[in-house]
Amino acid sequence: MIKPDRLKESDAVAILSLSSGIAGDSRFIHKYNLGIKRLKENFGLKAVPGEHALMGSEYIYNHPQKRAEDLTASFKDKNIKGIISAIGGEDSIRMLPHIDYEAIRNNPKIFMGFSDTTVTHLIMNKAGVVSFYGPCLLQDFAEYGAMFEYTAAAIRNIFFEPRENFEIEKCGFWCRENLEWKEENAGKQRRLIADEKGYELLQGRGKVRGQFLGGCIDVFPMCFGTKIWPAAEQWKGKILLCETSEDKPSPDEVGYILRGMGAQGIFDYINGIVVGKPKEEIYYDEYKQIYKRILREFGKSDMPVLYNLNVGHALPIGIFPFGSDVLIDFDEKRIFLTESPVK
Repeated sequence: MIKPDRLKESDAVAILSLSSGIAGDSRFIHKYNLGIKRLKENFGLKAVPGEHALMGSEYIYNHPQKRAEDLTASFKDKNIKGIISAIGGEDSIRMLPHIDYEAIRNNPKIFMGFSDTTVTHLIMNKAGVVSFYGPCLLQDFAEYGAMFEYTAAAIRNIFFEPRENFEIEKCGFWCRENLEWKEENAGKQRRLIADEKGYELLQGRGKVRGQFLGGCIDVFPMCFGTKIWPAAEQWKGKILLCETSEDKPSPDEVGYILRGMGAQGIFDYINGIVVGKPKEEIYYDEYKQIYKRILREFGKSDMPVLYNLNVGHALPIGIFPFGSDVLIDFDEKRIFLTESPVK
């Protein structure tokens, strides 16, 4: 996998609307402005919106080709050093007919986002470029009050000051509180509560090496059978990363998706699984049981599974590189990036 260059202060980063177009809607433009202010003040980065990124929800929905054009243009633009998804959504899969994989492969740069942006991470994987499952602009950079320090530290440690054997530690806190996106809520800080569970070992043991790949499990079925969904053997050496969205899919729904992956033979090739904390801890224990149940159905009761990661919809959110070498010590419940995912 090709690594992108690290970020430096004064670098320009593109902000793209690859899923929902709410970043350009009048009632949410204050969130966009807060996000780009944080990029500048906290990290010294200049935000550059894609040509169509702020055209609004209706335009973005009706023009998936323009979303793909913004993605291609951002990779080809030598002045852009990184790309951040504005927000997730539900239909970025509609970009697929318009993707220029060569433009991505020939111009590797940091790409980050989560949720429906899982689609673009799979595009990056097909292009052979490392990507980063992590914060988006409107939620994480534009957090009312202040950015969560766990998230800000991950950005600094992975993109600006990278090093080998960096440990992705469990955040000692989590956020259950929802704060409606309204201008009058600007300045309000969501409360964090102690997370005493830490990483949980569901099954398996030992030290496992590999590379993360996956994303929001809700999105996987849209990708099954498409050119970006890896064939079973292409999962060899991967550590499957799964997290669930704010839709809070039922345990049965998660089980159906996992069973479909098992039927594809994917569990015969992966080295392990990591699972994010469910949104608001809804179905926290039920999800644990469904992972164990489905793996048992496919004879994988010894497959190592680590649970309760700060990833995706679990706040505060960390950053998990896709396509870069990692080591997970399942006995000690520790995660290490054994190489820097950026140059």
